[in-house]
Amino acid sequence: MLLARILRGMWRTGTLTIVDAAGAIHRVEGGTPGPEVTIRIHDRATPRRLALSPRLAIGESYMNGTLTVDDGRVYDFLDLLGLNMAAMERSWWLAWSFRIQRVTRWIQQRNPIGRAQRNVAHHYDLNGALYSLFLDRDRQYSCAYFPTPEASLEVAQAAKKRHILAKLRVQPHHKVLDIGSGWGGLGLYIARESGADVTGVTLSSEQHAVSTERAANEGLGGRVRFKLQDYRLETEHYERIVSVGMFEHVGASHYDEYFAKVRDLLSDDGVMVLHSIGRMEPPGGTNPWIRKYIFPGGYTPALSEVLAAVERAGLWVTDVEILRLHYAETLRHWRDRFMQNREQVKHLAGLDERFCRMWEFYLAACEMSFRHMNQMVFQLQITKRQDALPLTRDYMFEDERRRDLPLPRPVAAE
Repeated sequence: MLLARILRGMWRTGTLTIVDAAGAIHRVEGGTPGPEVTIRIHDRATPRRLALSPRLAIGESYMNGTLTVDDGRVYDFLDLLGLNMAAMERSWWLAWSFRIQRVTRWIQQRNPIGRAQRNVAHHYDLNGALYSLFLDRDRQYSCAYFPTPEASLEVAQAAKKRHILAKLRVQPHHKVLDIGSGWGGLGLYIARESGADVTGVTLSSEQHAVSTERAANEGLGGRVRFKLQDYRLETEHYERIVSVGMFEHVGASHYDEYFAKVRDLLSDDGVMVLHSIGRMEPPGGTNPWIRKYIFPGGYTPALSEVLAAVERAGLWVTDVEILRLHYAETLRHWRDRFMQNREQVKHLAGLDERFCRMWEFYLAACEMSFRHMNQMVFQLQITKRQDALPLTRDYMFEDERRRDLPLPRPVAAE
């Protein structure tokens, strides 16, 4: 089998056994002991597709049921791939796809007004009950912050909000803009904790409806509002801006536009906190399977290209923090909850078994990208003036220490 011959030339750890459509067994063994996984291929076309376009075909084959894992855990298969990925990425087998990806990334990441909303709807305007089946009670769909490895997902997501609020240093008289406000949890938290006036913008009609209802139900409608609007159309000025888990949808060709808009919206003594997935390597592109099925137009940037855009906008970076394995742990919790509720997901309107396989693959593959590969999360604190904040970071720690970590209020059932 061509696929097995290719893999044997670059396999370093563990053993992969491939059973082809005719029942023949092909073993791929590394020089270092490790996990042992058996996959089965159920037709004759799939091995050829895997050999020619592995980064797209692995996910598609699992979605379509033409590739299965003997014990049913695609997580184990992807974990084994992750252990060998560094060697595979250096090989001729994958090098060509990375070159094409770098050349075409500006087209793939083009997200003008209108197209950006369609890309967001592809992922976030699915059946509204889906996200309640695997997220925390506040429906935070971004990297949590684990104060201890044993912390629950609810505690870690509450800690994330507390951590961000401490960096923002919000005062009661401030106006706050939340770019990419999701289901409203962060904006509502900021308003409750600080007394500030909060505006959130989102491109998801599903998220907008839920967050608006939450603000009304909590009696915060007078000072918390959510707009179904592209951030580029916002015209007010704000003392504080926060953006969590949205920058991945901007696209590298729009970074100058993004930070120019931030500069225009931010008051002279204002502060922004940007929380985003990134990569610990030079700029690249988006995995073709993720781009096609999960996040069209999405891209996780290198910190170097983000900082260059901030510099071109004439803004100060006043603090940088890199969160390494926090997202791997977040994804582990999401995947566990998704699998526990898999049968319920399958019977939601508009979803089916193929969708469940797709999302199982998505959550497991993303976890592996943080455990074994190049993905991380960064938080940037950004200002227009170098004297907008105290000289030391003590205020952040003091603010976090004085706030308890109450469990978040659940999103209303839909």
